[in-house]
Amino acid sequence: MTDTIRISAPRSDLGTHEVLNQPDFSYRDPWAGDRTLRRALGDDPGLAALGARLATPGIREAARDAQVVKPVLRSFDRSGRRLDEVHFHPGYHALMKLGLEAGYAATAWDGTGTHLRHAAINYMLSQVEPGVCCPMTMTYAAVPALQADPALAALWQPRLTEPAYDPAPIAVGRKAAATMGMAMTEKQGGSDVRANATRAVPDGEGYRLHGHKWFCSAPMCDGFLTLAQLDGAITCFLVPRWLPDGTRNPFTILRLKDKLGNTANASSEIEYDGTWAHRLGEPGRGVQTIIEMVHHTRLDTAMAPAGLMRAALSEALQWARGRRVFQKGLIDQPLMRAVLADLSLDAEAALLLALDVARAFDDPARRPYARISVALAKFISNKVAPGMIYECMECLGGMGYVEDTPLPMLYREAPLNSIWEGSGNVICLDILRTLQREPEAGAMLNARLDAARGNDPRYDAALVAHRERWPALPPEAEARWFAESLATLLTGAVMIAESPFAGEWLSVRLGARGRVAGAVGALDASALLEAMQA
Repeated sequence: MTDTIRISAPRSDLGTHEVLNQPDFSYRDPWAGDRTLRRALGDDPGLAALGARLATPGIREAARDAQVVKPVLRSFDRSGRRLDEVHFHPGYHALMKLGLEAGYAATAWDGTGTHLRHAAINYMLSQVEPGVCCPMTMTYAAVPALQADPALAALWQPRLTEPAYDPAPIAVGRKAAATMGMAMTEKQGGSDVRANATRAVPDGEGYRLHGHKWFCSAPMCDGFLTLAQLDGAITCFLVPRWLPDGTRNPFTILRLKDKLGNTANASSEIEYDGTWAHRLGEPGRGVQTIIEMVHHTRLDTAMAPAGLMRAALSEALQWARGRRVFQKGLIDQPLMRAVLADLSLDAEAALLLALDVARAFDDPARRPYARISVALAKFISNKVAPGMIYECMECLGGMGYVEDTPLPMLYREAPLNSIWEGSGNVICLDILRTLQREPEAGAMLNARLDAARGNDPRYDAALVAHRERWPALPPEAEARWFAESLATLLTGAVMIAESPFAGEWLSVRLGARGRVAGAVGALDASALLEAMQA
């Protein structure tokens, strides 16, 4: 692995043929090469340095190795004693180190940045190796949940917010930096966490947990927030992986999940068998306590699809700019330009919508807006991402279907953020509950939508149509339709406020068009494609 420029170029004259008409490949810098992101964040030397590192051959090779060489569960040592450890390729550790040192988990909490800056780091890393984002996102998101117990916060928060990476299997008190995971779902309940069967039994100053968790992502984190029944009421607990006296907490990893994508990140099924835990928050208020962590992980599930789409679009653009077909550059073919311009609007809109949500996380007065907008952004951007990434893959033809490119990885990754922290139906029902129970959230959302009125008749007409169709909350069976309409309108409002391509977006997302990418009328393809260049 090296970050230096190649001294010797690959051979193009292969004896039987010469390699011609293949694009000159280069790694894109996700900061320097993203005009929209730089405009939103302003000058930031730290983000610029991260972007430059993410464009180096060494980091890209580390990412590729982390994706290809899957994590391995080591249940026992050579003598038959339980280890319950996961072994990762060094490339995984290199990406974890890079992200955490850049402030992924720290910058929103340690005074060096904001939730907006954190979201930008997530966006950039998601374009290169999205699997490592899972443990870093949970570490970032655990901080507000820990405020339910000042003593636990005093022990854990300084280590979760230290911009460093320490994977050593030792107690948190002996570490300068730590990571935090989460384990909620069980076989019988899934999203219905109140059906959880794991039990907590008091043991001195702590508790012993007995039960299982069907999905526990990143099982090598130093601690986990988890839910269990305490006297018949769901309560939140913090489970340390390593105990203060140096012994291993009983934390049995039954297996690693064989997932569609997200392969660099180990997801597991675990058992608690007398596992020691701290109670976090009041008994019976487990969901209310852990929801603080869920709320902040949702920010990243709203931002990550924008990163995946931007990475896929970059591959399609690089291919089209370097390829000639039918005596013309592929980028100059009218139909290809229409497709790429249409896809560029998806990437632009997803990024700006997620950045708008992140800004709301930075303003405590706008928490109700953050609560509703993050759910809308998570829903709509993750529904757009798989189809958009597939269309980028098709722009390369057969080459896009080959693992030599990152497009298969991006395509396999695309469903994850929709499923994680509440799949589509759960999110839509949560949107309805939020609007019903938090009138201020609906008021702030409506104010945001109304502020965009008067700029474009297509937006104004769509807003009127939405409100006429649903003068009140819809029946549950219409929740997806309602959420899609509302999220589309919010995206339009953000585009009107933030994007020079708002008119283009409104024309193809609210106007007449076909159902597939590129089935649009005239777009200013030149301006769009130039904007996506840098």
